[in-house]
Amino acid sequence: MKRLLRFLPMILMLLMAGVSLHAQQAALPSVTVDFGKTPQGPALSSTLQVVLVLTVLTLAPTILMTTTCFTRMLVVLHFLRQGLGTQTAPSNQVLLSLTLVMTFFVMAPVGREINQTVLQPLNRNELTVDQAMERTAAPLKVFMLRHTRKKDISLFLKIAKAPAPQTKADVPMEVLVPAFLISELKTAFEIGFMVFLPFLIVDMVVASILLSMGMMMLPPVVISLPFKVLLFVLVDGWYLIVGSLVRGYTG
Repeated sequence: MKRLLRFLPMILMLLMAGVSLHAQQAALPSVTVDFGKTPQGPALSSTLQVVLVLTVLTLAPTILMTTTCFTRMLVVLHFLRQGLGTQTAPSNQVLLSLTLVMTFFVMAPVGREINQTVLQPLNRNELTVDQAMERTAAPLKVFMLRHTRKKDISLFLKIAKAPAPQTKADVPMEVLVPAFLISELKTAFEIGFMVFLPFLIVDMVVASILLSMGMMMLPPVVISLPFKVLLFVLVDGWYLIVGSLVRGYTG
């Protein structure tokens, strides 16, 4: 597990930068073990580059959910749909698409920095894989540490029985990734509660009115749904929700 987490920065670098690598055509299938030469050391061959890209595609969902803002945004949008009570509107596909667009928007500065400082030199064979991994971890850790509670980092440091890091850059990825994830979940539930509360109040008011009128057989949700949608539209809910989520990372 530790070895896999050690390679997460490198995998995320290739995923966000959108590198397209092509293998050299050969008459017969073969495995290339020649890494070539660079001023600093060996370089990756084309075959191993393709293998690395395929690994990225396989681990892409896990990387997206554990090292970016994807989890927080998706949980908040789920709370929003539950609060509205619209069941499948917006659909799961729409929520996932919106979450992906916002995630790419928020992570774009990190991706550009990794592309300029790591990916381009790596393509020019100016860096080794180990050097690229070290450079990639720096901007990624800055982003994750900015949104991770110290309490959560301390928790996983104690579980792993690891020594306290001297600086933020010394926090190992196997500690930072789970700490970042539970911090994001906590923040998402806090925001989800604030989003859910106004709709809950509308439901309670409608239920009280129906009960006072003796209309106990009429489900309150049927009556409250149009009012909740109207409230959400009047306050320009999508503008407020999306704007708040994005500003939570870029502000």
